Amino acid sequence: MNADYPHPIIAREGWPFLAIAAAIALALSFTSWWPLALLAWLAVIFIGQFFRDPPRPVPAQENAVLSPADGRVVSVEKSRDPYLQRDALKISVFTNVFNVHSNRSPVDGLVKSKWYHAGSFVNAALDKASLENERNALHIATHDGADVTCVQVAGLIARRILCYVGPADALARGQRYGFIRFGSRVDVYLPAGSRPKVAVGDVVHATSSIIAELA
Repeated sequence: MNADYPHPIIAREGWPFLAIAAAIALALSFTSWWPLALLAWLAVIFIGQFFRDPPRPVPAQENAVLSPADGRVVSVEKSRDPYLQRDALKISVFTNVFNVHSNRSPVDGLVKSKWYHAGSFVNAALDKASLENERNALHIATHDGADVTCVQVAGLIARRILCYVGPADALARGQRYGFIRFGSRVDVYLPAGSRPKVAVGDVVHATSSIIAELA
C-alpha cells in the first residue's frame, strides 16, 4: 500500500523553484554564455532531486513506528520528552541536502497539540539542535492510547519549516504532513517501553523504514 499524495514526483513546494531555475537556464541557453547556462541546468537538476517526493510502501505491522524522514539515524536513547514532560525513547533522523525532505507521520493517530519555537540554526546532526534550533512539534495520540511526539528541527542551512496539520487533524501512517527546506532533523519521542529497531548510523527512508515498535 502507498501513502496517498497527489504530487508523487516533485513536491509541491519545489515547483516555483524549479520553474524559475528552468526559465533562467533556458534563457541562458540562447546566449553565448554557455558556462553560465551549464551551471543553470545543473541547478535545475539539483533542485529537482532535492524536491523529489516518491511514493513509499506502508508496512502493515500495527505497532510499528515508521521513520518520519529520509536520512541517517543520529540518536537512539532514553531521554526526557520536553513537550509532554515524560521519560521517553528518543530516535533522531538527520536529513542532508541529497535526501528526500518530505516529512511523513510515524503512526496512525490524532494530533492533540502543536508547538512552534523560533531558534538558532546550528548543525542539525548535533544533539543540541533538538533544544536550540527552530522547531515544530506535534503530539500525536495513537488509536491505542500511545503518545508520540514528532519534532521537525531546522538545520544549518534550513530556513523554513512547513507543517500542514494542527490539533484535531487525523494522520495516517506514512501520510505527508510537512516539509523542511534543505538540511534538517526529525526527532521522535516514544513511550519509554517502546523497542528501537534501528541503531545510530543506520540509513532509513520515510514511511518504508520501521524505527521502533510500540509496547
